[in-house]
Amino acid sequence: MANLDLPTVRMFLIEVAKEAGLIITRAGQSQVASTNKKNGTDIVTETDQEVEAHIAWRLKDRYPTFGFLGEESYKSGTKVLDKPTFIVDPIDGTSNFVHHFPAVCVSLGLVVSKRPAVGVVYNPFDDELWAAVQGGGAYMQKGGGQVQKLPLYMTPLESLQSACIGIEWGSDRDGPNFELNLKVFTTLVRSTRTGGRFVNSLRGTGSAAIAICRTAAGQQDMFWECGCWVWDVAAAWCILSEAGGIMVDGHPGNWEPPIDNRRYLAVRPATTGQKEVVEEFWSTMGDQRSLYGPP
Repeated sequence: MANLDLPTVRMFLIEVAKEAGLIITRAGQSQVASTNKKNGTDIVTETDQEVEAHIAWRLKDRYPTFGFLGEESYKSGTKVLDKPTFIVDPIDGTSNFVHHFPAVCVSLGLVVSKRPAVGVVYNPFDDELWAAVQGGGAYMQKGGGQVQKLPLYMTPLESLQSACIGIEWGSDRDGPNFELNLKVFTTLVRSTRTGGRFVNSLRGTGSAAIAICRTAAGQQDMFWECGCWVWDVAAAWCILSEAGGIMVDGHPGNWEPPIDNRRYLAVRPATTGQKEVVEEFWSTMGDQRSLYGPP
């Protein structure tokens, strides 16, 4: 790590993310014209592949000795290694992309020794950029305006009852993973009179990377998902950590999960209360567990 110029990597990733963003926005504009020839899934698949191919070419050309792990080229069983590795999601929020909902982003992370070192998340539709480098803090910029240091807001975390929590349903709509989601979501929103936590709100916006960045900014209190992948979280995890937030296991007990854990609970920066609200959230699961990630 000492020999890596991480700020330079960050600047290069920003450049590449914006190039990828142009491909995404152009594809989004062509969707209506293409509907007679291809369905939305075909367009997204082609765009995902085109974006990842461009990113891979740019990163491998500049850093040929680094590893590369991308959603589109991922092969089952591939592990994150200790060497510097770029972890890429070319389009996080593909369902949003199909439905013309602008919560879509490019997620570019660099991990070193399996820990987040650089993170860049860019939403080309809203021209919203989040970026961080290990030891250098995190910031956001929108519409080419003023660069703002993260978090934008930081107050104590008091309890789940006052929390705004990001969630996603995921692709499993039956079985133990779905049943756990139902249990946790219901417990969170149910009134305290009937055994729930009566949280302020749940938010599902269709992009884990953006949701974690919103948590890093202090715009929501937590984000929980079991089932997402390392490319969904690697870049945003760096941004969250550098802003002062924490990432813990989505299941109870593990305060330092591996990068490819597949179960994640992100908690915003706060003056006090992070540990307490994590333990309160973990308690909503009872004895149920998902099938994702390590035992």
